[in-house]
Amino acid sequence: MEAEPELVMCWKDLPMELLLGILSLVDDRMVIVSSTVCTGWRDAIGFGLTSLSLSWCKNNMNNLVRSLAPKFTKLQVLNLRQNNAPQLEDSAVEAVANYCHDLRELDLSKSLRLTDQSLYALGHGCPRLNKLNISGCSAFTDSALAYLASCCRNLKTLNLCGCARAATDRALQAVSRHCSELQSLNLGWCESVSDKGVTSLAAGCPNLRALDLCGCVLITDESVIAIANCSPHLRSLDLYYCQNITDRAMYSLTNSCMKSRHGLWRDDAGSSNGNDNSGLMNLNISQCTALTAAAVQAVCDVFPLLHTCPGRHSLIISGCLSLTSVRCACAIHAHRAGRASLADHAY
Repeated sequence: MEAEPELVMCWKDLPMELLLGILSLVDDRMVIVSSTVCTGWRDAIGFGLTSLSLSWCKNNMNNLVRSLAPKFTKLQVLNLRQNNAPQLEDSAVEAVANYCHDLRELDLSKSLRLTDQSLYALGHGCPRLNKLNISGCSAFTDSALAYLASCCRNLKTLNLCGCARAATDRALQAVSRHCSELQSLNLGWCESVSDKGVTSLAAGCPNLRALDLCGCVLITDESVIAIANCSPHLRSLDLYYCQNITDRAMYSLTNSCMKSRHGLWRDDAGSSNGNDNSGLMNLNISQCTALTAAAVQAVCDVFPLLHTCPGRHSLIISGCLSLTSVRCACAIHAHRAGRASLADHAY
């Protein structure tokens, strides 16, 4: 009887599904090494890999991105955050834009060497972007950001923290015109942003859920009033160090909550959003020294998910000595229970 031939399978003969399953268990460095094993592996990984992070790369990130972009053309999520000395240059971002046309999420934070050329390339080559982090990229200008907004109309999350030259009223007007689906925007320390830009944003982006205006020292009550009136889904608002904010802004937030509870908000289809009334979950008004306890307490009273109690701080009031009496409902309940317990003990 003839012996059955042994079944010998080479690594290069692994089915693509099995290979990708194995590689899903290892880190991104091993994925990159694996793509150099043979042509078959390179092609399989290039076809199946949709998410990649190079934030671990401490040296030569620019050349690494330029070499990988032509291989990994199916990428949808790419993290190029730099935690050390800036390495990334425009040539790397251009390579990504030239080859990764299906990219949806991109993190370029702390890329201090990048110029407007990168944003123009992304606008042209990656129109499907819906999440972009360019925080700390201080060389970008508002012209390039306006162009990007006009091309990437699916943007839902945009982090511009520290991009003082890019995040201007002019750029925000472009965002409001083209990015109506925007849900989260970080404008932290963009000191040239004024009421003009924020009110335009509120009118054009009604789906905003999170807005960070910390350090935007020019804004006044008008910005908060516009956001309160136009953003029924707002869940997080950061006004740290916005010292022009007064009680008028706080009462506009309480009024918006009342409108929501009474079903006065309408969506684009004309249906009531009265059931979506959880309201603000996070509010930072630290260093907003013009506010009074009565106005802030009113906000706290109408938004039950705002907390001042230990371990659940979502209403941040540090630096405002006049607000030390503000308490959320559960903090008041705990305070009363504590007093009752002491009274019982005394008797």
